[in-house]
Amino acid sequence: MKTTPEDLLAGKVQPRPGSGRGFGALLLGAGLLGLAAAVVLLVEKIALIENPDHIPTCSINPTLSCGSVMATPQAEAFGVPNPILGVAGFTAIAMVGAAVLAGAEFRPWFWLGVQAGATFGVLFVHWLIYQSLYVIGALCPYCMIVWAVTIPIFLHTTFYVLQRLRGPRPTGLRGSAGVVTEYRAAVLTAWYLAVFALIAHRFWDYWITLI
Repeated sequence: MKTTPEDLLAGKVQPRPGSGRGFGALLLGAGLLGLAAAVVLLVEKIALIENPDHIPTCSINPTLSCGSVMATPQAEAFGVPNPILGVAGFTAIAMVGAAVLAGAEFRPWFWLGVQAGATFGVLFVHWLIYQSLYVIGALCPYCMIVWAVTIPIFLHTTFYVLQRLRGPRPTGLRGSAGVVTEYRAAVLTAWYLAVFALIAHRFWDYWITLI
């Protein structure tokens, strides 16, 4: 009997247990790495609030400068320091990853919620990338770790949710979503290269001074 997206959404059919272990490991690892970066950023932010003369450990030079980024309104986009959002979000992602890795199964509506969170995260991160490159004019090394882990979290969450909604993969995978899923590594690599190219172009005058 063919599985339909409606059956999956209604919770009538569950994917094969253990089929998402690799995905769970990715969420756990990326979530913990993002959490570590967010915690360090939060500690540095608190130190900067307590002492405006504090120089964060990631303030290396005028281009690689967490302090320059933390002192801007963009660092509190929603009225609270951005690292607080990171701590909450990455903790949730790591917990979901650990549960999946342990073999837990969740309803499709739960994965739609995770997808919504991952989508918000990747959109927010790209807004921050734009702000760092073209408005603030400085890079925060710890922030770039957050950028680096948020992209694969979004990408692989999207693939995983699409696979669940599409049911068992048919022979001769069809459709744009299927093609993208087959080449997820290439998509992720191209995405990273695009961000790297923007960073290299924006601060090229600085980079050439290091050669």
